[in-house]
Amino acid sequence: MNSHLNRRQIMALAGSAIAASAPALSGRTPADQPAPPNSANGGRDLKIADLEFTEVHGHYEAEAGVNGQYQVNPLDIYDDLRRGVYEDRPGGMKKRAIKAIYLRISANGGAFGLYGPIDREAAIVVSEEIRSFVIGKDALAGEALWDKMYRSNRHSRDGIFMMAISAVDNALWDLRGRYYGVPVYRFLGGPTRESVEVYASCLGFSLQPDAVRKRCLSIQKEGYRYQKWFLAYGPGSGPEGMRKNIELVRILRETLGNDTELMFDSFSGWDLGYALEWAHQVEKYRPRWMEESTHPEKIESFATLRRSTTIPVAAGEHFYGRWEVERYLQAEALSVVQADPEWCGGISELLKIGTVASLHDVPVIPHGHSIHAALHVIASQSPMTFPLAEYLINKMKSYYHFEKNPPVPERAHLALPQGPGFSIELDPAKIESQAVLKWS
Repeated sequence: MNSHLNRRQIMALAGSAIAASAPALSGRTPADQPAPPNSANGGRDLKIADLEFTEVHGHYEAEAGVNGQYQVNPLDIYDDLRRGVYEDRPGGMKKRAIKAIYLRISANGGAFGLYGPIDREAAIVVSEEIRSFVIGKDALAGEALWDKMYRSNRHSRDGIFMMAISAVDNALWDLRGRYYGVPVYRFLGGPTRESVEVYASCLGFSLQPDAVRKRCLSIQKEGYRYQKWFLAYGPGSGPEGMRKNIELVRILRETLGNDTELMFDSFSGWDLGYALEWAHQVEKYRPRWMEESTHPEKIESFATLRRSTTIPVAAGEHFYGRWEVERYLQAEALSVVQADPEWCGGISELLKIGTVASLHDVPVIPHGHSIHAALHVIASQSPMTFPLAEYLINKMKSYYHFEKNPPVPERAHLALPQGPGFSIELDPAKIESQAVLKWS
């Protein structure tokens, strides 16, 4: 096995993805295949036979010129990379191309698991580094298989390799659920509630004051008790940017009143001094948390921030594994852990992160890059440890475009799936073309 792939090599491999001679789904989605019967021998012979990535292509309609508000990011300290003020400019409905990658893991006897969408860079590592390693191994021995994947590569502890482990782990949970005919949350000990409450994650919505007032009230009327807004300015924008960041909090609080919780995300675009200045200015508006105020490796900055403000401190979407979470919690640096099961090691690792966090009485509210895995973990665990899910309103309008039954909240709650596994089923009517992806 090649354990030395770097970022440049991975991106080069991405450009060499080729379509197989026959499309993977052949006009029939993997979820349409007949489910294998329950095993009479406890699954002792359920060995992994193959891992296959299929990229599906299509189009969807969306309003042009709106919901493109950027958030502050670490590069904004550079004048030539910092963007100007954003403003919606509606341009009518337009068709947009969309594609998504799904991972299918097959085992003997017709058993399979399906998961996605998968990040392309993770799919490449699975294909190049993990696929051959896991073929022939026991698909039901989840703990051993996760540990073996983790031990198989010197770079497995974080980054793209951990994202790849996450993709395989999540697909295997789906396989087990389909194999035994139950939702994943049943395997994990649930359900612990009838539905999972979500908070409205408002990435992309215009931060123009009138637009904010209109949008936040609309979201409140839809039943959301929690709203997270994304701050657009950082140290590079000077005093004017700070004023706008503070003004956003004031507008939201005055518009929504005291019954809506407000959270704010700065995507590692600040430093400790900037975060403290903002926090002290907006504490009177009682934010529910301030998120990713600086780079995730700066544990002491997070700890100092938490000691120095009444605003709870959140982070974790860029954490990789229970060990990093434990270091943060030992340093008393976090009030909320936001580990993402698409990136932190999959469902298997998110469960362990939840156990670690529960020892410190710190809640885990998973980052919402995707929903399927996080939803099933939350539904299976104590509401004290896993109280909420994140729902990125704009992203989710198209993210699950190819699925027949995408997770959509009603009155800010997601119903628990009743089908086996994650209940992912692709819709052939939305797939215009498809190809098996291979990297060489």
